[in-house]
Order: sequence, then structure tokens, then C-alpha cells
Amino acid sequence: MKHLVLVASLAVLLSACSSTKLDNVPVEDKSGSNMAQPGGPGTGGVPERNVTTVATNPNKVPDVANRVVYFDYDSYAIRPEFQALIETNAKLLKADKSKKVAIEGHTDERGGREYNLALGQKRAEAVKRAMGLQGVTENQLEAVSFGKEKPAVAGSTEDAMAKNRRAEISYR
Repeated sequence: MKHLVLVASLAVLLSACSSTKLDNVPVEDKSGSNMAQPGGPGTGGVPERNVTTVATNPNKVPDVANRVVYFDYDSYAIRPEFQALIETNAKLLKADKSKKVAIEGHTDERGGREYNLALGQKRAEAVKRAMGLQGVTENQLEAVSFGKEKPAVAGSTEDAMAKNRRAEISYR
């Protein structure tokens, strides 16, 4: 009798699953863009994004402005506008295997020392991982954190703190 009840329960459960239609699954857009307006032909409804390319000479180290990745508050997610910068530095490192970099993670002044050291490390590791995905070898990359100890800009304004939330690619 127990087997009959178990089989019947399983049959009811499976029949309920088979009626779920996966073609019309509601999707909530949290990106802030309007998916109903296509971004152009062949984009599949995804809006176009402006991506800035960074010209590079494979033998020349990029200037400081092209070696700093900025982050949002309390985040270590790399923003899309810094992808070209990472690719440029990765190409340089792949072209010259003798070059090495230290990726230095920094934070703004908010938060405790230990928290900021950990967040700075996560930022450095995120850039290191992105460069590794571009083909840079592990022995060319080192991730270190300075937390809030080495601010780029002094001050407590939001603009100053935004400049301090960064990862710097430092060539050795």
C-alpha cells in the first residue's frame, strides 16, 4: 500500500512539472535599460553600449591614466568601461613575458582597517583574474592590497573617495 501511495504521489508531482511552460518565463530587467527597444539590428534587444578602445604600443607601458581601474562604493566588480583598459595591459604583458605587474587594490577612507584591506585585495584579485582570462600568465601577476592606507586624493568628498576606490596596475 505504501508503494502505491508513493507512486501516485510521484506521478502527481511529475505531471505538475510537465505543465510548466518555459517559453513564457517572466524576466525582470534590473539593468535599468529598456529591453523593449532594440539596440539595433542583430543585438537581440540588448541596448548598445559605448566601449572606449585604448590604443597601445606593444613595447610601451601605458601611462598612469590607462593603468587605474575604478570601483563603485563597497564593490569589487569591474565596471564595463574598464574592460578595454584591462585588455590593453593584458596584450602588453602577453607580448613581453618578462614584464610583471603588481595590481594594487585601494579603498576609500570609510570602513575599518581589516575590512578595507580585504576589499582592496578583492579588487586587486578581480583585475588579476580578468587579466588571466585575457591570457596573461599567473607568474606575471601579483595582487596586493593597501586598503585605505595610500589614498590617491586627500579629502572626504564623494569625488575624492571615488578616486581612491581603485586598483592600480604597477609595472615592475
